Amino acid sequence: MRITAVTCVKNEGPFLLEWIAFHRVVGVSDFLFYSNDCSDGTDRLLDGLATAGIVTHLPNPAQGRNYQMEALRHAAKQDIVTGADWVWVADVDEFPNIHVGDHTLPALIKACDDPQAISLTFQFFANAGIEKFKDVPVIEQFTRTHNPDIWCGELAIEVKTLMRHDFPLKYFGAHRPFFRDKLPPRKHPRWTDGSGRDVPQKFLVAANPRRIRKFPAAGARNFATLHHYALRSLDSYLVKNDRGDVNRENRAFDDSYWRERNDDGVEDHSIHRYLPALRTEMTRLRALPGIAGLHDDCVRLHRERCAQLLEQRPYRKMRRHLRQTSTISAEETELRALLGLDT
Repeated sequence: MRITAVTCVKNEGPFLLEWIAFHRVVGVSDFLFYSNDCSDGTDRLLDGLATAGIVTHLPNPAQGRNYQMEALRHAAKQDIVTGADWVWVADVDEFPNIHVGDHTLPALIKACDDPQAISLTFQFFANAGIEKFKDVPVIEQFTRTHNPDIWCGELAIEVKTLMRHDFPLKYFGAHRPFFRDKLPPRKHPRWTDGSGRDVPQKFLVAANPRRIRKFPAAGARNFATLHHYALRSLDSYLVKNDRGDVNRENRAFDDSYWRERNDDGVEDHSIHRYLPALRTEMTRLRALPGIAGLHDDCVRLHRERCAQLLEQRPYRKMRRHLRQTSTISAEETELRALLGLDT
């Protein structure tokens, strides 16, 4: 089975080998990376991996500032995408944790009875007081998360989507594909959640613009969950804030972004089932010509940038502020009280 992962990156160098190795472990065969404006060696590491035949790396073709959507339009026409059996559009802080079979994407597809699309619900992993960047797997370090059915006062949570080659595609969205206009209901794609259930009708047809990227999380992750490590260490979050959003210009990762994703009320080690295979695959990638050195350069530049930021008073203030912020949002506190749940 040929599964192609498509992603956009900017200054994600220290985290690339883990993400690629993990996805190779779960069954991704091909990778299409778009990069733009990198200053931490991300582009050089991807070029090295491309030379080794591990990934395809292209400059982001965006002419405007909607980097991700322009890249996805470009990706939809590339042979590595059109020739794939399945396409997985995701970011490099997102890891599908598959609970069935041999814990691979093909096992998930089989469990869902081979639909044309599978949408996996996010589960956000908190910083949990980890301040220093460490060059060890993110999935190993960060184990605190929220109640998986509740996020920020909502019972519906965003998703990312695995799409089969015969999906009647109009265009890729960052979270889900959209099918062609005026497609008769009998030709609507079969589309499931991470439990193999049909997705809600309003999500299927994108009837409600405010909910085209999410649906109720309860019961939606029996077969798989999408772990999202949006914060990582406090050091790395400062660098992420400095970088800005790879997808949209002038989006700040401020304290609200941090607070919304830093609920650490639940411990979850389930993804650690992948660690032995992940370490083996990361070692294999590092052994490719030049790759270990390119990765180490990314790590060095990441640490140097963090040190440079902490020489600036606003970033020192931000660091102190984030350390003191609540790990649960007021909206979630209110919802939990309404539902009679302990906080």
